[in-house]
Amino acid sequence: MSAPQSGSASARPFAEVSRMRTLHLQRAKDSGEKFSMLTSYDVLTAGIFDAAGVDVLLVGDSLGNTVLGHESTLPVTLDQMITFAAAVVRGTNRALVVVDLPFGSYEESPEQAVRSAVRVMRETGAHAVKLEAGEALAGHVAAVVRAGIPVMGHIGFTPQSEHALGGFRIQGRGDAAAQLRRDALAVQDAGCFAVVLEMVSADAARDVEQKLTIPTVGIGAGNVTTGQVLVWQDMLGLRTGTMPRFVKQYAQLAETAHDAVAQYVAEVRSGAFPGEEHSYRG
Repeated sequence: MSAPQSGSASARPFAEVSRMRTLHLQRAKDSGEKFSMLTSYDVLTAGIFDAAGVDVLLVGDSLGNTVLGHESTLPVTLDQMITFAAAVVRGTNRALVVVDLPFGSYEESPEQAVRSAVRVMRETGAHAVKLEAGEALAGHVAAVVRAGIPVMGHIGFTPQSEHALGGFRIQGRGDAAAQLRRDALAVQDAGCFAVVLEMVSADAARDVEQKLTIPTVGIGAGNVTTGQVLVWQDMLGLRTGTMPRFVKQYAQLAETAHDAVAQYVAEVRSGAFPGEEHSYRG
């Protein structure tokens, strides 16, 4: 058998593909590679993260907390998700763009899930949707997949169900590990191309990663998953206060922005800005 040509997708290194697809995430799983995923909600951050090599951009309903100032993700609407997702797509060249279906847009029936997913794909140009769905909603996932729409699952701690789960609690411990495994297998069987494991014990995450043939994406699930995702405002230190244990902050943008704005205010008040170099003449 002849060797693959240098320009073929199979011959190019995973990190050098011109556009990430779901098949590349599967290849990462199969070959033992890792992939990166960050949230994004606007064209500017999408462009920065895309150029930096982030493989997957998630337009998460976490924008309810991080952008719109809500206490939870529950108030976020499908129309809002579509507006933000379209902006992210416009700022992206390489990354796979995945969009959350928000609370109330898919739980009612498989038909509702398909309608919402179709709207997202048609009106944003995104590449996939994500559903907080396990065993109980596997039929909804299957219906969306049958409609030709790639679906990423989300199990463990599911923010849309935070009240039913009793708040922010680690999932998959003790007897709950069996249910986590059933949820993971159910969404895989329903056709998901990947599944997010949020705030689950590292042992439970390892068990799921080993049992699934599709990639897992961890957030607070240890380092055994195929991919990792973080909320970008947490990762870059734009949000202040106590961070979850699983967050690593790679910068302190809130501090940088505060100092820059304070300098601007001082220069405006003193008359130092604008200077001659910022003024038009003639």
